Amino acid sequence: MQHKIEIVQTLLEALPYIRKFRDEIVVVKYGGSAQESDELKAKFAQDIVLLHTVGMKPVIVHGGGKKITGLLGDLGIETRFIAGQRVTTREVMRIAEMVLSGEINREIVALLNSQGARAIGLSGKDGNFMEALPKDSENYGYTGVIETIRPEIVTNILDDGFVPVIAPIASGGSLGHPGFNINADLAASRIAVALGARKILFLTDTPGVLNAEGELIGRLSIEQTRRLKEEETIHGGMVPKVDACIEALRGGVKKAHIIDGRVEHSLLLEILTSSGIGTCIEL
Repeated sequence: MQHKIEIVQTLLEALPYIRKFRDEIVVVKYGGSAQESDELKAKFAQDIVLLHTVGMKPVIVHGGGKKITGLLGDLGIETRFIAGQRVTTREVMRIAEMVLSGEINREIVALLNSQGARAIGLSGKDGNFMEALPKDSENYGYTGVIETIRPEIVTNILDDGFVPVIAPIASGGSLGHPGFNINADLAASRIAVALGARKILFLTDTPGVLNAEGELIGRLSIEQTRRLKEEETIHGGMVPKVDACIEALRGGVKKAHIIDGRVEHSLLLEILTSSGIGTCIEL
């Protein structure tokens, strides 16, 4: 009986958050170990299905950097990064699109559908949902920065009761360019702003933002985050994540979270409990 009472108490704790976020768009950047472990994949899909079932509107933007790097290594193609962002040559672009829009996107859609969701996969090229310009063609090659987003393409999918799963590949728009590889963190941020999302969450392979002593920082303002970047306490792959958080907040998203995707049901723990996990960045 005690176990049953604890289950009811857990549901009651979640109730105010279900009410608060019902009908709200929640963007989830899905990557890291949560995207590689079969067990964590299943838990992630269950989280998304539950959020969707109680009335929220999850939108998934996925990465796939490790798989891209692994395949490039198998093919003997060099991988280079500048400030945590991949340098995308024409050769790398072909592999990135194949992995992101093909293998990973299809896998996530199939996984969600197997758990009872109705998921639809797309990339920024579909309907010219995302159009981009070169970030810096001399240094970054086919790595792009988003110029425009057509949010109605995704809002129509949401209104029809589907869960959108978005690969961060953008079209070249009027340039006639074959396409651009977009950093998935920054793509998630721009998509969240364009959709008017209430919340954005980044799944990572760390507990969140850590201080100089390696301890988790639960809450940060934009100014505190910028200071940690200047001190290089925030560095490497965490830089584009916090930059994406700041961009989302400045664009109208209420809260941005960096959470540990290695923790089972991390999305539910963050969204539906009072304590939450990871680092929350807010205005």
